[in-house]
Amino acid sequence: MSVIALSRVSKTFGKKTVLHGVDLEVGEGEMVGLIGASGSGKSTLLRLVCGLERMDRGTGGRIALFGRETQADGRLNGDAEALRCEVGVIFQQFNLVNRLTLLTNVLAGRLGRVPRWRGTFGAFPQADRVLALTAIERVGLIEQAHQRASTLSGGQQQRGAIARALTQQARLILADEPIASLDPASAKLVMSTLREINRQDRTTVIVSLHQIDHAFEHCDRLIALKEGRVIHNGPTTDITPDDIADLYGVEAGSLDLVKARPARPAAAAAAARPARAARALVNA
Repeated sequence: MSVIALSRVSKTFGKKTVLHGVDLEVGEGEMVGLIGASGSGKSTLLRLVCGLERMDRGTGGRIALFGRETQADGRLNGDAEALRCEVGVIFQQFNLVNRLTLLTNVLAGRLGRVPRWRGTFGAFPQADRVLALTAIERVGLIEQAHQRASTLSGGQQQRGAIARALTQQARLILADEPIASLDPASAKLVMSTLREINRQDRTTVIVSLHQIDHAFEHCDRLIALKEGRVIHNGPTTDITPDDIADLYGVEAGSLDLVKARPARPAAAAAAARPARAARALVNA
């Protein structure tokens, strides 16, 4: 099934066109790396897919999620808001509320699926608390569940953001430079966690990356943008050093590219454990 379908999608800010008539399709269960130099249109593309931006009018452009149209020629339609509940977005800056606990931040993933009054007063059902704690355990942070977000490291906060998307029960995860501000060890753990979710849950993941080695290691397919146009769209194994050099404007000989290989399941043990610890903490 097609999870994302874009046709003739363009976006202009002022006098600068950031995307030029992009056509793309992403299927269910894919792990896709979105690569390109700064300013190539990666973040804008993700924001259009999740409805945070509207495409240019007058181009006949169209965006559909899960087979249902969300934008047509720059106008959001009635399905857009409902489908946002199916899309988890992970940003570079984590977007956790520092003064709240990790658990409360993760429970925010349920806001689109519970009555508004429950979200306002934090009166989430017990089933939602179990779901949130299970997600926190899955990303390896169960011992930090009741800590304030401000006390967590950057890598822990980003894994908390992933747990929020799990609690949302998102069918599609869009990650916009999720490891840009992390140290190498934390970056690897975050990417491995996303890969495990993709493999175990068949969740479609699109991750925007500058780190080519992580794109090769964790993604099955790469979409490369250059000046708002798709210049590569295919299996990770098909992209060459010359392609990467052209994409970033460097000499191919200066690149030390990691060969595409299966990701090591760094989060497998945490993901496979029963949620006993989560249930024990539900009333904490």
